[in-house]
Amino acid sequence: MKIVRFSQKDYVPASHENPDAPGVWKKVLLRHEDVIDGRIQMINWARLPVGAAFQAHYHEDMQEVFIILNGTVRLIVNAEACELAAGDAVVIPIGALHVMHNICDEDVCYVAIGITREGRGKTVVVDGSMSGETRR
Repeated sequence: MKIVRFSQKDYVPASHENPDAPGVWKKVLLRHEDVIDGRIQMINWARLPVGAAFQAHYHEDMQEVFIILNGTVRLIVNAEACELAAGDAVVIPIGALHVMHNICDEDVCYVAIGITREGRGKTVVVDGSMSGETRR
């Protein structure tokens, strides 16, 4: 898993701007070398309600990128836990078991981008906790 902390990135002029008087500034969250070669399977705007978590799952042929838009979440990827806040991004590798919990007092919105090599991106849901695979 690759985590990018929004708070640790500096704003730089966008590449199409005059560097001496930019009209727009950007924070580079990810570059092409941070994600697999493939095609976009999906781009979703997702909402995780207060106190909720999505089901533990993995993707057979899809890398996922989450960009947290507000609030705070606890993400567990292959038993490695972290907290992400607004502006943070994470790259979840192909085949990595993951679950995300909303740990704040507001609904959390995030953008989910799926990148697949083969165009399948099959999702496998794991019942119960982060162990004991039961395919659906």
